[in-house]
Amino acid sequence: MTKDEMDAGVGTEEGAERSSGASAQPEGKAENGVAVAFGRQLKLLRVRAGLDRVDFGKRVGYAAQSVASFEQGRRIPQPEFIDRADRVLDAGGLLVALKEELARSQYPAFFRDAARLEAEALELFLYAVSAVPGLLQTEEYTRALLAMRRPLLDEDIIEQRVLSRIARQQVLNRWPAPLISFVIEEAVLRRPFGGKPVLRGVLEQILLVGCQRSVEIQVMPTVREDNAGLDGPFTLITRRSGEQLAYLEVQGRSILLTDRDEVRSVAARYGIIRSQALTPQESLVFIEKLLGEL
Repeated sequence: MTKDEMDAGVGTEEGAERSSGASAQPEGKAENGVAVAFGRQLKLLRVRAGLDRVDFGKRVGYAAQSVASFEQGRRIPQPEFIDRADRVLDAGGLLVALKEELARSQYPAFFRDAARLEAEALELFLYAVSAVPGLLQTEEYTRALLAMRRPLLDEDIIEQRVLSRIARQQVLNRWPAPLISFVIEEAVLRRPFGGKPVLRGVLEQILLVGCQRSVEIQVMPTVREDNAGLDGPFTLITRRSGEQLAYLEVQGRSILLTDRDEVRSVAARYGIIRSQALTPQESLVFIEKLLGEL
């Protein structure tokens, strides 16, 4: 798993060639073009309405400092803010129309399509070898991963991605619930990224999520003599149409497989990996044991 996948847990690049293409994503710059454009429009509408940031902030329930961050494109506004701002400024849906694009822009470029696919998926199967998958991470764990990135990420980018990670986890509570399966290498659950308290928190989070009826979490023990996952991490995404896609990533380059034979091969590999790992019940007991050792 690459550092980019550590950041996002699973992803699909924007504009990568399907089945055989790859795309590198620029990172490190805090500026988000969509957020900047939205911020300028927001400021124009606010000024037109004759409101300063303090008065406008009171009407929408946000501090003037937050309004300034939104107008300057330094932060992605919450959907609730966009709805309220559109009403207060009598924008006629102009701001609301940008909501979906803003939501997509909060993710790194390689992950924007994946965020949409993930949110709408019927099934998600993930095999993790370097870091806890994004859907299982805590804020502290996510922040620790992002802080380790080299080159260093801008603080605004780190905070934006922490917030977007938490937003992504809403898929775990969606109804009808998608079927989600994780197979996580034992080494991942032992790596104290951010320190032991952070590791303890993410292990507790995994246990909580693992108790959900729609989620199965399995651990691949390091002592296993057979492991079909040596080719690296991947994610299988089944759409509501029944189409299944496979996402692969290495060194900042990502590939979305759509060819049926290629996807079928990855799916078969995942089935073997699941059979080699501990059962879901054994895995939860194993994670509880790890917690007791911290």
